[in-house]
Amino acid sequence: MPIHYTVDPATPDVLEGVTEDFILFYSSRDEHGKLWCPDCVDVEEIVSKTFESAEAPSVLIVWVGQRAQWKTPSNPFRAEPWKVGSIPTIIRVKDVSVSIRLGVISSVVD
Repeated sequence: MPIHYTVDPATPDVLEGVTEDFILFYSSRDEHGKLWCPDCVDVEEIVSKTFESAEAPSVLIVWVGQRAQWKTPSNPFRAEPWKVGSIPTIIRVKDVSVSIRLGVISSVVD
């Protein structure tokens, strides 16, 4: 299965040497296993269908933290080099540099 996950919440050092094709910044899950971000909930099935097959590109899901952690301007994923402004955000990784930043996850599926 080409879906890989960071620890929850993630720290930026997990992105050093990423080998996956895509990085997906996602809300963390609460104590009941639910995503707190409604947009992340909306795309969860699309993400699974897009990346779960053996032939699919690989993706690293990065848990950005609980709502309060994410909303703080000092969240490390809001800073360089990622500058994630909203979640979910998917980034295509190529040759260790960001090559495409997609604001809408359906763009990957199309």
